[in-house]
Amino acid sequence: MFRRPGKRCVLLTLFLLSTGCTQPIIQRETSMPPVAPLPPAGSDDRLVLAGEWEYEDSAVVTLMLDKQGNGTYPWKEGRFETTALSGHTWQGKWFQNENDREGGFTVKFSSDFSEGDGRWWYSRIGDDQAPTQEGGTFHLSRKPSSTAAAKMSPVP
Repeated sequence: MFRRPGKRCVLLTLFLLSTGCTQPIIQRETSMPPVAPLPPAGSDDRLVLAGEWEYEDSAVVTLMLDKQGNGTYPWKEGRFETTALSGHTWQGKWFQNENDREGGFTVKFSSDFSEGDGRWWYSRIGDDQAPTQEGGTFHLSRKPSSTAAAKMSPVP
């Protein structure tokens, strides 16, 4: 009374698979321009900070920064330490041994990293770990002789 559907299902499946495999494959040409890989998060190249900079607050002071963005300045035996460079924003800490002070800073650079405007603040004055004394603002510009040096690639 009932027939076995097993043979019919197998034959129908084989028929459908064979017709699908005999159809020509249509390939569409998609031309997409190659995309440069993005650098890993947080790996902004600090090399753009290397060289001599003029720090202008109420006076002009020359900063010397290495390829990691760390360096020194002559006022009160000062030094800078980079904590982050993300896009065009530089953040770090400053220390002055001679007058026992330290604090933080942030700089927003121009698109070509030739100059930037910054803000600094105190995080410690002597034994005072929470000073209320105000910080200030400053302008930073790369010294012309340093621009050419930063663009040069190292000799192999």
